[in-house]
Amino acid sequence: MATIKITTPLTPEKARTLKSGDSVLISGVIYTGRDAAHKRLCQLLDEGKPLPIDVKDQIIYFVGPSPAKPGMAIGSAGPTTSYRMDAYSPRIIEQGLTGMIGKGKRGPEVIEAMKKHGCVYFGAIGGAGALLSKCIKKAEVVAYEDLQSEAIRRLEVEDLPATVIIDAEGNNLYQWGREEYLETLNK
Repeated sequence: MATIKITTPLTPEKARTLKSGDSVLISGVIYTGRDAAHKRLCQLLDEGKPLPIDVKDQIIYFVGPSPAKPGMAIGSAGPTTSYRMDAYSPRIIEQGLTGMIGKGKRGPEVIEAMKKHGCVYFGAIGGAGALLSKCIKKAEVVAYEDLQSEAIRRLEVEDLPATVIIDAEGNNLYQWGREEYLETLNK
């Protein structure tokens, strides 16, 4: 299977071409955000206020990077567990978010929002934060600086490796991959 190169912005049309199990290399601008930032974004939506970033056709990486060492754009930047964002992700997806990068399972409400709005969930390799940080060429805090490592950052990335875990049709690698593996054991 060939690796697919993606350059942001990621439109819903582009997102819908990606299939569960696809290996991708992501380049362009993406944003970071974890649960504290997501909670604040949803509070702004509840208040009818604008978000500090335009999430339309964007990818949010669920990461709280460590401080950058001299000469580096960012410190270790491995994915965090995605279910922490499940309470907030459907609302952000409704605003036009088309990609999320993290690790672990997603809940049914998130998957339904992804299918409805054309969003994909990418998995990044947990425990490989130092390696993944080498794909980040520039990082700047753009919102919620008081959250420190959990602040929203604008990242410029080059060939950030990920796998499509859940595609915009709801196909889930964690389900079908396991089923295929179990079938091979039974043969």
